[in-house]
Amino acid sequence: MIKIAFSPVYKYHLPKGHRFPMEKYELLPQQLLLEGTVFEDQFFHPKQLTDEMILKTHSEEYLNKLYNLPLPRKEERAIGFPVHKSLIERGKHISHGTLDCAYYAMENGVALNVAGGTHHAFRDRGEGFCVFNDFAIAANILLDRKDVSKILIVDLDVHQGNGTASIFKDDDRVFTFSMHGAKNYPVRKETSDLDCGLPDGCEDEEYLTELKSILPSLIQKVDPDLMMYLSGVDVLASDKLGRLSLSLEGCKARDRFVFEACERSKIPVAVSMGGGYSEKLSDIIEAHANTYRVATEIYD
Repeated sequence: MIKIAFSPVYKYHLPKGHRFPMEKYELLPQQLLLEGTVFEDQFFHPKQLTDEMILKTHSEEYLNKLYNLPLPRKEERAIGFPVHKSLIERGKHISHGTLDCAYYAMENGVALNVAGGTHHAFRDRGEGFCVFNDFAIAANILLDRKDVSKILIVDLDVHQGNGTASIFKDDDRVFTFSMHGAKNYPVRKETSDLDCGLPDGCEDEEYLTELKSILPSLIQKVDPDLMMYLSGVDVLASDKLGRLSLSLEGCKARDRFVFEACERSKIPVAVSMGGGYSEKLSDIIEAHANTYRVATEIYD
C-alpha cells in the first residue's frame, strides 16, 4: 500500500495577497480521496522531529534563532514570509514525514509527502519559502543510522536546490541532481553534483528529451539505495514564478518517467511535492494530483 504523509496546516496564515498557495496542502488530499485515487487509510500524520534530529543538518545557532523569534528582518525577507511558531512546528512534522516516507518507500517502492521539497534551506539559514530542509534532514538521519549508504536526490522543481547542494557539497554519500530554469531563482546558484539549467520557455519535448538523456545513466552510475524525488509543478507554463513552459501532460509524463525508471531499477523513491504557483489553484492541484495518480498506476 502506498503511504502518504499529511501534515495539517494548523492556523498559519500568510499575509493577504501573498503568492504562496497554502490551500493546496488541504485541497490535494481532498481531491485524491474524492476521485478514489487514494483512500483514508493510506494517509498518516507524522510526528515531530526532535532537536537532535534537526541538528544533524541545521546549525544550533540557526535553530536557536527559530526558537527565539522574531528573526532579523533580513533573514525573514530571505525566507519570504513571516516565520511564526506554528510554521516551525509544522516544518518539524513535514520533515519527519519525509523521513517516514523514505522508510515506507523501502518497504513498498514509493511513498509521498503532501508537502516538503524545502530545498532552499541551508544549514544555517532559511530562504525561498523554506525553513527546514526536509530532504537533507531525512538523508542525514538515514545515513547516520546506516539504514542506507548512498542516496540520489533528483530535484525537478523549477528552482535550483541550492540549499541541498550546499549541505551535501562535501558528502559523497549523497548525489544531488538539479534540473531547473537556468535564469530563475536563485540568482546565485550553488553547485550540485550535477546541474542541468534549462532555457526560459522550455517546452515538453525539449524538457523530456533532456531528462531521458540524463536520468537512466545517472541511476546506473550512482546505484543508490534510495532516491528522493522533488516533484515541483512550477515547471508549468501557467506558473507565475516558473519561466518554463510545460503542459499538464508534459509534467505528468515527467513523473511517469521518473517512477518507471525507479521501478525498473528496483530503487525505492520518497517524494516531496515542492513548488507550484500557477494563477489558477485548480491547475496546481491537478498537476500535483497527477504525481499521485501516476504513482498509483505504477506501484499499486
